[in-house]
Amino acid sequence: MSTVTKNIIIEELKSIPDEVANEILDFIKFLKIKTKTDKTETHIASMNSLSKDWEKPEEDEAWNDL
Repeated sequence: MSTVTKNIIIEELKSIPDEVANEILDFIKFLKIKTKTDKTETHIASMNSLSKDWEKPEEDEAWNDL
């Protein structure tokens, strides 16, 4: 998200009622958790698929010098 977008959001927040601000805060927290969960789930889901390549002898050989 650009700084400009963040500044627009901040300006909009200044003029909303407290009840709405609480809902927005809840929504922001939800989005942060959702984003983190989505990334973790993608990582976990891809592990099984990628492990087929990771476990090849050629892969071990390629990484031996590191």
